[in-house]
Amino acid sequence: MTPPTSTDAPASTRTREVARSSRVPAGVSLAALSLGGLAIGTTEFASMGVLPGFASDLGVSVPTAGAAISAYALGVVVGAPLIALVGARWPRRQLVVALAVFLVVANALSAIAPSFLPFVGLRFLAGLPHGAYFGTAAVLGAALVPPERRARALATVMLGLTVANIIGVPAATWLGDAFGWRSAYVAVTVIALITVAAVVTLVPSPPGDRGGSLATELTALRRPQVWLTLGVIAAGFGGMFAVYSYISPILTNQAGVSTTTVPLLLGALGIGMTVGNIAGGRFAEKAPRATIAIALLAYTGVLVAFTVAASNAVAATVGLFALGFVGMSAGPALMGRLIDFAAGGPSLAAASFHSAFNVANAVGAALGGVVLAAGLGWSAPAAVGAVLPLLGLAVLGVSIRLERRQRSN
Repeated sequence: MTPPTSTDAPASTRTREVARSSRVPAGVSLAALSLGGLAIGTTEFASMGVLPGFASDLGVSVPTAGAAISAYALGVVVGAPLIALVGARWPRRQLVVALAVFLVVANALSAIAPSFLPFVGLRFLAGLPHGAYFGTAAVLGAALVPPERRARALATVMLGLTVANIIGVPAATWLGDAFGWRSAYVAVTVIALITVAAVVTLVPSPPGDRGGSLATELTALRRPQVWLTLGVIAAGFGGMFAVYSYISPILTNQAGVSTTTVPLLLGALGIGMTVGNIAGGRFAEKAPRATIAIALLAYTGVLVAFTVAASNAVAATVGLFALGFVGMSAGPALMGRLIDFAAGGPSLAAASFHSAFNVANAVGAALGGVVLAAGLGWSAPAAVGAVLPLLGLAVLGVSIRLERRQRSN
């Protein structure tokens, strides 16, 4: 049987009711939700660009300053399931607005942090709404469109995160260099404020959006398919992070790229992520399971090719685009799979999507560091990263086999 979806009424009926109650086109509402992703993506990745600035200003070494980035990642892992559960009774539109307000406050306080330890604590707080925002916005956005357009809606909600790597992060990094690191967080605060206004004015509440319950959301954790899908993400998508975590020294040492040129090459990664996210939404509407499987296989091939491509600036640029494209192309299909199998607990499952990606981040970065520390060379992170998608593919195989067995019963 087809996995159940998390709605009280048929999705087509619910969407028609939304259309009657709101004059705002669904595409505009989804774009408003994606603004939160722009703020989140910018605050997450711009911290790496302004790290030397806040390290110097707050009186710590660069390695010590890295704790602020780790604190944000920890906030994402903790906050995604915690806020999804705490906010289970809230109407999803209200929760999205509250999380956007939280982003405003956390980033504004980060901009005025008086010393390093408070700054680390504030970066942890800034990470808390990350996964919960995307998870709740994804479920809300999916409720605004017909079922056949759901995957594209999920891709649109995620679009802000990918655009952040093209526009938000370079702009915030430039502001940090020109006007001091605090200005980067002021910029994020402004984007988050615009998000609050946009969601309040442009995103309708789906009929029957009265929130759920803690007990209902927790049912997602009792479903093996939810854990298997999270396992696909955590095991299969660490390869990009094995490379991305060390991309600057890889490009400067292996491809001979100057440090000032590295951000331009990274723009190719952001463009690839954006295009891959959009294409992935269309792929997922036609063949979601095949989209995930093909993406994982392609991921291995791209990472293997990158071990050679990173020796040349032009080839490395193409390789970074391919890494971004393949890495994001499976996102809408994976998110849709989580929401489907979570049944009554879609917000918790969708929020956990980002926790799983941060696990992949940690695993990939750790493996990349191990092979570099072992003296295996700058191509080693991509080589070891190429193994991870195959692990994810194995987990996906178990998931599909279980799904077919359940359908036959």
